[in-house]
Amino acid sequence: QVQVAESGGGLVEPGGSLRLSCAASGSMFSIYAMGWYRQAPGTQRELVAFITNGGRSNYADSVKGRFAISRDNAKNTVYLQMNSLKPADTDVYYCNVGASYGDDYRPFDYWGQGTQVTVSS
Repeated sequence: QVQVAESGGGLVEPGGSLRLSCAASGSMFSIYAMGWYRQAPGTQRELVAFITNGGRSNYADSVKGRFAISRDNAKNTVYLQMNSLKPADTDVYYCNVGASYGDDYRPFDYWGQGTQVTVSS
């Protein structure tokens, strides 16, 4: 059983930055790929970025060049640095444990409670 917990969301003005963190339990963290998703009410959860167990990252087109995912295996933590934020980035952001296959990410059913990001002036 793996548990994850997100933090770092909040209210930020357009053009601003936030860094989300996701702490995962368990001793097997380093073998998993990790993903960040986001979801607005009434919509499907969208994969924003994922990072493989080897540190290779992959991004949705909507966030390329603005977001950066990283991981610290010693701390069992994955981060999402979000820069040049836009109102369209307003969502609840979720961390996930999964597996990667080339450019594909397959989520396991381990989800946190999410953290709200609101981009507004």
